[in-house]
Amino acid sequence: MEVGDIRPYIYPDIELDREEGQGIEDLKANSQPAIPDPDKWLDEELSQNILLTSADALINWGRRSSLWTAICFPACCAFEFIAANGPRFDLARFGMEILRASPRQADLMITAGTLTWKMAPNVQRIYNQMAEPKWVIAMGSCGISGGIFASAPYAVVPGYNHIIPVDVYIPGCPPRPEALIYGIQMLQKKIAKRRNLTLGKD
Repeated sequence: MEVGDIRPYIYPDIELDREEGQGIEDLKANSQPAIPDPDKWLDEELSQNILLTSADALINWGRRSSLWTAICFPACCAFEFIAANGPRFDLARFGMEILRASPRQADLMITAGTLTWKMAPNVQRIYNQMAEPKWVIAMGSCGISGGIFASAPYAVVPGYNHIIPVDVYIPGCPPRPEALIYGIQMLQKKIAKRRNLTLGKD
């Protein structure tokens, strides 16, 4: 059986490589300073009244009690994350037994492992696809500062906070399940103080 001519690709390989490389270089150029931690709620906490605090408490209770997680490059920290999901540590008691493969159904991203500049656009894309409100936990030394590979090659991102805003940092290489649970509890306390409703100004 004869097969007809194979259709050539629409875009040549060298053009695709050049386009991808330019995107990575642009991201590197725009990601040198670290993104400041999202802690605007600290300044707004005093302006809440009893009515708004009660409504916020109800909304925040629902959000912090049902965090749906998107796992992003867990690397060797994955073993500690798997242990945290097991029966001994039981992450399900925090409403986190649902691990989403789709970022559109998740509101928490747990990042871990060495991130290269080549993969950085994908991490940023996953974060942008998550619905608001959303939070990020940087788990382990690699997620916080690039880990042991930060100063060696040119290709390693020195921390996920150069690409996306990080809410909670969990140090360790890798951190134990107890540390991950403590970091999740810190995030839940942060969510509990979030302001959702605002009064119109005259």
